[in-house]
Amino acid sequence: MTQSLRIPTVEECYQLMKSYAMLPNIVAHSEQVAWVAAAIMDHLEHDTGINREAVIAACLLHDITKTRSLQTREHHDISGGRLLAELGFPAIGEMVEEHVILQDFQPGGKLRDKEIVCYADKRVLHDRIVTVEERVADLILRYGTTKERIQLINSNAQQVCQLEVKIRRFLTSDLRIVLDEIKPNGSPRHWL
Repeated sequence: MTQSLRIPTVEECYQLMKSYAMLPNIVAHSEQVAWVAAAIMDHLEHDTGINREAVIAACLLHDITKTRSLQTREHHDISGGRLLAELGFPAIGEMVEEHVILQDFQPGGKLRDKEIVCYADKRVLHDRIVTVEERVADLILRYGTTKERIQLINSNAQQVCQLEVKIRRFLTSDLRIVLDEIKPNGSPRHWL
């Protein structure tokens, strides 16, 4: 990340969720995304340089403008990223802005914070952990209103599959086992 690294606490994330009227189902989705990211980070090699607090904050806030986007039809990834930058969290905003489509993805490169956020989001459908294929099928069902949009979703799915391969390279345990072990206990302190 090239941006300043000011990170909201978990408590501040929940205050922001409330301030921006995130619907309960979107909050539940965001919490599950944070659990997936935490599980992945719990099993990473030690020298990845991933900032756990930043990733958790970005996961919790990745859909900060999703509720209003249901009315405005804005791109919630872009508007959410801009909002967080305006609030003084530009590095978190950058991750949020790329949680739908990663920019400058390098399959063979260093693992980046925003890649964990993006991948964790692609493994959670509503508040359930699913396969990438299941998530993509749902995205096509809900947002595949044109041939171009379906093509974009499928293209992004290919990138997410490459991202999954990349994440597996940095894990000390099998990804299926890592995700099967997730049992959210209601304590956000485990995230950190």
